[in-house]
Amino acid sequence: MKELWELYISFFRIGILTFGGGLAMLPMLKYELVEKRSWITENTLLDCYAIGQCTPGIIAVNTATFVGYKRKGISGGIIATLGMVSPSLLIITVVAVFLQALIGEPLVQHALVGIRGGVCGLMLNTVYMLAKKSLVNPFCIAVCAGTFLLAFFTKLPTVLIIVLAGAVGVLCDRVIGGAK
Repeated sequence: MKELWELYISFFRIGILTFGGGLAMLPMLKYELVEKRSWITENTLLDCYAIGQCTPGIIAVNTATFVGYKRKGISGGIIATLGMVSPSLLIITVVAVFLQALIGEPLVQHALVGIRGGVCGLMLNTVYMLAKKSLVNPFCIAVCAGTFLLAFFTKLPTVLIIVLAGAVGVLCDRVIGGAK
């Protein structure tokens, strides 16, 4: 029971202290799950992120479910997921009540501009950390560049681009070997 409570509290903390979605949450996920709790490795976290891109739903929620399940089975997955989404549900409910009245206020508009800029900065930091760990050889760099170009210049669905990147990795390993 104690570990279920720890799962809930850890993911509640991640959910309440991070804004901006998957990439913006990655540093907090890393701190809480890898550095503080040692529940998963950094590579496992990156794998969760990659798998989360290919599955429906929010990456942070998928990660919470995965880590919770790994720690305490189905009940752990459910509790960790509830911990992750509880802050959003509470905050959205409160904000919805007050934002309607305040959305036109210049102070609120300026705050939102600042928040968007801050979230972009956090996302750039996360991309840098992810690239540092993931782009370990010319093959990975080429796949990254190709993926970026496909995403930037086409309207292909994200999941298709991720599947194509995985297929390229498998094909290169089969044909020329060593795509690791």
